[in-house]
Amino acid sequence: MKNSCKKIVIIGGGPAGLTAGLSFLQKSSDLEVIILESEQQLGGLSRTHVYKGNRMDIGGHRFFSKSDEVMQWWLEIMPIRGLSESTSPEKNEKVKINYHGQSREVDVNNSDDSEKAKMLVRNRLSRIYYLRKFFKYPINLSWETLKNLGLVRVMRVGVSYLQARFFPIKPEQNLEEFFINRFGKELYLTFFKSYTEKVWGVKCSDISAEWGAQRIKGLSITEAIRHALFKKKNGNDVSQKNIETSLIEKFLYPELGPGQMWELVGRKIEEKGGRIHLGSSVNSIELVGGGVNAVEYLNSEGNVSRISDVDYLVSSMPIQELIRDMKGIEIPNNVKTVSEGLIYRDFITVGLLIRKFKNNMELKDNWIYIQESDVRVGRLQIFNNWSPALVGNADMYWVGLEYFCQQNDDLWNKSDEEMVQFARSEMVKLNLVEEQDVLDGTSLRVPKTYPAYFGSYDRFGVIMDFIDGISNLYPIGRNGMHRYNNQDHSMLTAFRTVESILDETVDKSSIWSINTEMEYHEEK
Repeated sequence: MKNSCKKIVIIGGGPAGLTAGLSFLQKSSDLEVIILESEQQLGGLSRTHVYKGNRMDIGGHRFFSKSDEVMQWWLEIMPIRGLSESTSPEKNEKVKINYHGQSREVDVNNSDDSEKAKMLVRNRLSRIYYLRKFFKYPINLSWETLKNLGLVRVMRVGVSYLQARFFPIKPEQNLEEFFINRFGKELYLTFFKSYTEKVWGVKCSDISAEWGAQRIKGLSITEAIRHALFKKKNGNDVSQKNIETSLIEKFLYPELGPGQMWELVGRKIEEKGGRIHLGSSVNSIELVGGGVNAVEYLNSEGNVSRISDVDYLVSSMPIQELIRDMKGIEIPNNVKTVSEGLIYRDFITVGLLIRKFKNNMELKDNWIYIQESDVRVGRLQIFNNWSPALVGNADMYWVGLEYFCQQNDDLWNKSDEEMVQFARSEMVKLNLVEEQDVLDGTSLRVPKTYPAYFGSYDRFGVIMDFIDGISNLYPIGRNGMHRYNNQDHSMLTAFRTVESILDETVDKSSIWSINTEMEYHEEK
């Protein structure tokens, strides 16, 4: 006899899956929630990798959202500990956070209990490295920028920008035209082309302009100048709803990295009776009568397990794999074609432990975008500046070098030792360190990190219609929806899915619209 509890299977233990799992259990006691995570650690792309006491944040995760719902959810799980200037704030300190024009003060947690997870308020600094010089990011027309570019290049920048403003390319058919219309051709070639093509492995002219609409969100030289001229001191305001996301200057961050948040969420799920199976990869999804009936998976012991009588399946696994694993129905050929044509970009982070930067440079950046075309690294993270607790030795620098690649290309096939040595050589080539000051390193590979907006993506509506036709299947999250979401967008898809299933207040098909409206856009 079937259990009266609704059985909900969630594929994926990243931000989307874990948010859905905890939300289900918070809203109803009449549910059986089972989460399948293929890795041995929770967090997905937001997990924190630990190497010899040093913690790596995969890709970097600012805890900022224009959604009140997301901000409140985070802070209920992890209270704010202190300001960016100190991890030991004064007693009775408060932080003011603004939501939709409303101000509220949040008590700072001054407990010395190391077992309690805490949020830090961190300053944001990101810069571009080009011509072996540092430029502010986002681009502005400061004296420093003009001096670094040189008179001739500045004149070309000005002429090409004016040309773009008065004679824009219409219609915008690709990402190259998107950039040129907002920044001018010279700035596009100087600050956008090389990095973007490193990330995606294809020319900007072969990428849809939709990518720009998704990730740049209206920022332009005009907006950057306006911000520089009229910005106000925002003190401890970390909501900043009226500032384009690429101009955010403060953000929240878990003391031990983003994985700390999601491991805590995982514990709360288990405390409420949910089950989490780590190291469990889905083998097949059985459909009967237009809906999901069962899920088979390879468990951490290497044995096949089966979950029968599934009432709802919530999936954050890559759509391509989801459709390949479906059994019991005839999948239309056009759905198969579009699914197999979806493209993903893979990712390698190399962590290097560095004694000091060259010439004793003091770098306070979170990210440094590497626009130089003579190296493969796309971006640097300095983990010390995300949280001092990410670094095992406070006298050292712990740096992450980000490489964008495809599975089985020359970078992916390097051994860990080769990848570490390659990253070391590039840091030396960039004139950022002396070779003898790189003391140790590790390499971490992450497949399917970035769902691409090219390949067969222009026909993605075929897949959306097909999935919406499966009554009890709900895709969520970045790979689950093949959307270039940040973690807050992924969480919003989870919130709306839970509402749709429990309250029937949200149309299932409307969940796809999250991260297509300006209100939710972020730049990571």
